[in-house]
Amino acid sequence: MTTQHDPQLLGAYVLGALDEQEVREMDEHLASCADCTRELEDLRAMEAFLGEVPPEAMLDGPPEGGDLLLQRTLRQVRAERGGVAKRRQFALGAAAAVVAAVVLGAGVLVGKATSPDATTALPTPTVAPDPAGTRLATFTDPATKASMTVKVVPAAGWVRTNMAISGIPEGEKCRIFVVAKDGSRQEAGSWVVSKKGAAEGTNLDGSALVDPKDVKSVVVENFAGRKFVEVPVQA
Repeated sequence: MTTQHDPQLLGAYVLGALDEQEVREMDEHLASCADCTRELEDLRAMEAFLGEVPPEAMLDGPPEGGDLLLQRTLRQVRAERGGVAKRRQFALGAAAAVVAAVVLGAGVLVGKATSPDATTALPTPTVAPDPAGTRLATFTDPATKASMTVKVVPAAGWVRTNMAISGIPEGEKCRIFVVAKDGSRQEAGSWVVSKKGAAEGTNLDGSALVDPKDVKSVVVENFAGRKFVEVPVQA
């Protein structure tokens, strides 16, 4: 007699848990059932994914302390593969539970399934080149020992700035000014030097309403007017 449409039996068929007679009956049924054929393709794709489970997981279970759902499911898988009496109750439910456990972060498969292959080269990030007219300069003040590397990027009538600043004591309240050729200044930012900033330096972004072609220098001073470092950037 031809096997009836049975998702559970189909799951056991994919996992190789049927005897020879049941396999023949399922083959006959699949030859005339388009719905089961489609389900079979989906189950085989799932089975290929489950094939990522390490053999030792099937033998000994997941690592101690692993996800309880995954542990219970693997125990059921082992039991079903070891006997025929309960295989019709195994079917799709156990396979779906394994997939759910993996997707929810059980840890046995996640790293293996998502880690890039060691032989596969990762794409190189694309970095846009700096616009024409960008200026980069570094200077260390011999008196204060403060140092700054500054990049000035031209925009439409103003400039963007990026500063890497070190050598300024913790707690200093500082301002950054972009100085024009005529001596006028526009503030590009301000900050308080943290303990980490005093020890490792600080990186800041800013902007100032100074025409790019008129920029002469970038200066850092505290709110009392003490200058720590000035970097000439005039083209």
